[in-house]
Amino acid sequence: MLISSAQRRICRRFDAAPLPPGKGTMLGVALSRGPELLPLNAIRHPPVGQSNGWYVWRGDDIPQDDDEFFSPVHVEHTDAHFPELAPYLALPPGWGVVLAPGYEDVWYDEARLEP
Repeated sequence: MLISSAQRRICRRFDAAPLPPGKGTMLGVALSRGPELLPLNAIRHPPVGQSNGWYVWRGDDIPQDDDEFFSPVHVEHTDAHFPELAPYLALPPGWGVVLAPGYEDVWYDEARLEP
């Protein structure tokens, strides 16, 4: 996937080497939580197989008792589900994002790189 100018700006702002998700790769998305639930959370683990490493959900927490919480969604459908996340998708593994109207928290956690 090509890197957008918005993604370049975000990576530069956080001094991160851009690694945009590959075309046709999958994000793990909690589709059961509607767009009205805030905040939007996303963390990126190292890519495995067809997964680009991104996991995305809405709300404060991830249900610990639901093995089917994340569904695979092609990266090309990002804009349909959470367009506000698109500029952050080139952040490499280890990065996380929390977004809400008027709020942004972007962080790096080396522990996300561990298998």
